[in-house]
Amino acid sequence: MDTEILIVFCTMPSVEKARQIATVLVESQLVACVNLCPSVESIYRWEGKVETASEVLAVMKTTRERYADLEVRLRELHPYEVPEIVAVPVVAGLPEYLHWVTGATGG
Repeated sequence: MDTEILIVFCTMPSVEKARQIATVLVESQLVACVNLCPSVESIYRWEGKVETASEVLAVMKTTRERYADLEVRLRELHPYEVPEIVAVPVVAGLPEYLHWVTGATGG
């Protein structure tokens, strides 16, 4: 497969907000799929203090070609000042699934 597939991780403040954002991203073909993992506990340093938050982890499947647009749109929709948006390349996977990701994102 010539198209590079990416998995993008992003934490969100609530299931409702995560569903809203995920729906927009899938409808606009910026991602093929979003898995929502509720009840993730995050411990992090923010503005010099250690914080703890209950969040929802969104796991998104997209292509390298769609990533820049996805990042822009996700920043527009996300309520956090600095949202976690981290992409990692897929090095192997079921060819039919990877082909589906490409097709579902307009590739």
